Amino acid sequence: MKISLCLIVKNEQHVLSRCLESATKFADEIIIVDTGSTDKTKEIAKQFTDKVFDFEWIDDFSAARNFAFSKATMDYQMWLDADDVVPEKSAKEINELKKSLNEDVDIVTMKYVLSFDENNNPAFYSTRERLFKRSKDYQWIEPVHECIPLVGNLHYTDIEIWHKKKNSEVLSTRNIEIYKALEKNGTVFSARQLYYYGRELRDHNETDKAIFYYEKFLNSGSGWVEDIISCCHQLAVDYKKKGSREKILPTLLKSFEYDVPRPEICCELGYYYKDEQNYGQAFKWFDLATKLPQSNSVGFVFTDYSGYIPNIEACVCLSLLGEYKKANEYNERASVSRPDCPSVRQNRDYLRGLI
Repeated sequence: MKISLCLIVKNEQHVLSRCLESATKFADEIIIVDTGSTDKTKEIAKQFTDKVFDFEWIDDFSAARNFAFSKATMDYQMWLDADDVVPEKSAKEINELKKSLNEDVDIVTMKYVLSFDENNNPAFYSTRERLFKRSKDYQWIEPVHECIPLVGNLHYTDIEIWHKKKNSEVLSTRNIEIYKALEKNGTVFSARQLYYYGRELRDHNETDKAIFYYEKFLNSGSGWVEDIISCCHQLAVDYKKKGSREKILPTLLKSFEYDVPRPEICCELGYYYKDEQNYGQAFKWFDLATKLPQSNSVGFVFTDYSGYIPNIEACVCLSLLGEYKKANEYNERASVSRPDCPSVRQNRDYLRGLI
């Protein structure tokens, strides 16, 4: 099978070459849709493909992505953002996939790595729909935080796409402005839009309004399970920030209605009891987070919540309980994830004199 790579871009001159150079190793066709660049984005794009199109921006990412998909001619359509990178290993895996993929597969998912630890290991990632059979005419939906519903025969992979923003990049207001315009116009938000609007508000420190939309999402009784669990976690953190302590525990425990305990929920429960100075109870939740099997979640995954965070927090709780030898064991476990972490070294020096 062959792949049409489709990008929508605007003022991406600082990152576009990096993305397209990595993509040339597997893409059979590259389609660039420019939504109004005023820098050298289009000139850079034309160095990699002659299929560069203009699209008038109408505050709708789905409309732009669907236009890009409409220009594809290969067997499968694939999307990337301009600040994404396909590492060498992933490019090889995609080329192997092109040789082996069953013809009945409609959608292929890949891991979308959104942040990295100091050792450049994935720290935060999600599973995203990435390849689509062109003959199925899949369409993007929703104007911001757009997606394609997972309908058809899916093939899940561990192939990684890296999201690599420039360090100096400031938080964009583009997404939240679209949501606020929709809100002002009286748009009835879907459950998914309620959740993602809440996330945007949270990222822009509009905590009260974020809580309102998170609560509205949870009370809707609908939405993707992964979004619901994530919302329970984020909402609990925001309740803590606002001093609404009585709401934290019920919100975290609500996530258990949808799946087995997740490491990030267990850690937040640990923090809840740690704040009460109930270190024995806090330790149990941090310890549980370390023992849960590797998550097969297709939602957002924070690797630190399975390794470094619960181990370092368990160490602190045990130390406060006077169990120094056991505390040291958990500190050494934390060092596996973060060997050069100052907290690990400080704990090691402190505990050495107490054991």
